[in-house]
Amino acid sequence: MESIGIRELRQYASRYVALAASGQRVAVTDRGVLVAYLVPADPSAPLDRLAAAGQYEPAVGSILDLLPPPAAPVGARPLSAVVGQLRDEERW
Repeated sequence: MESIGIRELRQYASRYVALAASGQRVAVTDRGVLVAYLVPADPSAPLDRLAAAGQYEPAVGSILDLLPPPAAPVGARPLSAVVGQLRDEERW
């Protein structure tokens, strides 16, 4: 793995981006201290990676299959009216 300083990265950014695009990992240092890695982009979608790691479960079915929301209690204002009032109060 190649290691470069920030100054060199600024001067030759396209060279190091090309290295990362070719699959190499480039360590970036600031005054000799490792601060970042320039790595190849992962073409897979983030949700695909999370699903493969077991950290995300894709939705099943359709949102249209859900039941309608319960009715508001008698005498209660609809939530949309409450939110609208709060937004109006924030403007002033």
